[in-house]
Amino acid sequence: MLVLSRKIGEKIYINENICITVVDIDRGKIRLGIDAPRDVPIFRQELLGEAGAAAKAPVAVLAAK
Repeated sequence: MLVLSRKIGEKIYINENICITVVDIDRGKIRLGIDAPRDVPIFRQELLGEAGAAAKAPVAVLAAK
């Protein structure tokens, strides 16, 4: 696992087509903005359920470009 420290407004790039931006930090919660192509599924862990749920249709797509 790669662990990075970022401040509000700073970005992390994954490949050339996915950008994660730290939007807000408040009371222990971090808000992230994710800019990615529509064909890249993005899931929240708590919505995946069982380990095999990722193979099913997307439960929740958080952000797409």
